[in-house]
Amino acid sequence: MRVGLVLSEALTGLRRNASMVVSVVLVTFVSLTFVGAAILMQMQIGQMKDYWADRAQVAIYMCTAISQAPTCTDGVATDDQLAEVQTKLDSPALAPLIRDLRFEDREQAYANVIELLGEDYASVITPEQLNETYWINLVDQSQSDVIVEAFTGMKGVEEVKDQLQYLEPLFSALTVATYIAVGIAALMLVAAVLLIATTIRLSAYARRRELGIMRLVGASNRFIQTPFILEGVFAALLGSILAGAAVLAGVHFGVDQYLRQRVDFVTTWVGISEAWIVVPILILIGVLLAALSAGFAIRRWLRA
Repeated sequence: MRVGLVLSEALTGLRRNASMVVSVVLVTFVSLTFVGAAILMQMQIGQMKDYWADRAQVAIYMCTAISQAPTCTDGVATDDQLAEVQTKLDSPALAPLIRDLRFEDREQAYANVIELLGEDYASVITPEQLNETYWINLVDQSQSDVIVEAFTGMKGVEEVKDQLQYLEPLFSALTVATYIAVGIAALMLVAAVLLIATTIRLSAYARRRELGIMRLVGASNRFIQTPFILEGVFAALLGSILAGAAVLAGVHFGVDQYLRQRVDFVTTWVGISEAWIVVPILILIGVLLAALSAGFAIRRWLRA
């Protein structure tokens, strides 16, 4: 097969269908940009979960004089109740799950609250109002339910809280946003596939006399089909490259230059290194879909 002739035929087809090619490029660009955004959002969710799962703690709040929980009817947690909690934490059943354990008494809790809120609250809050607390870091944060179940309802324990639960609404919202981006991307990719197939059929129809002559002189189906497939691939490749550039620009300007400076509570953002991982994926998706769509369209047209 003469490569030069095949490429020449493909370029001729691109020039003849310039408006359709531009449409394919734009649809591919938009759809793959959504795909790239969805991949990066999933990477971001994964990084945030890993970061916070490593730092989130399970807190066992002991009863105070003002606690209203059913387990606190006897008032402030006694030394025996504190010792019972500590013994249970040190037991063979729970100790292997715990990476780090810290006990915070009322004075320490008071000092932390005043440092956080300011000296203006020193006359409003008293140490007696604050809980004595066991702060637990787990080896595997997914095992937090074991700690929660072990101490919930225990006498002297007001409440057991898994800090990671506070972040679940955020992770859920980001996951929903990812699904929306994937849905939009899927619809746009379907549109791109149909548009590529239509473009190839129109290009084949415009050159039907040439194709008839090529068949009469014995040209193989592969020789006839290849230029049309390349037309779709070239258009999709250009759209994929533009989508990759959009992803890189979005990460550089949107994440590195904007979000990192303004959102302080998130310290682990996706960066350019993750974006460069996404770019070849987008190009591969675009080229494969274009090749399959164009190949299917031209084979059906030749059989018709």
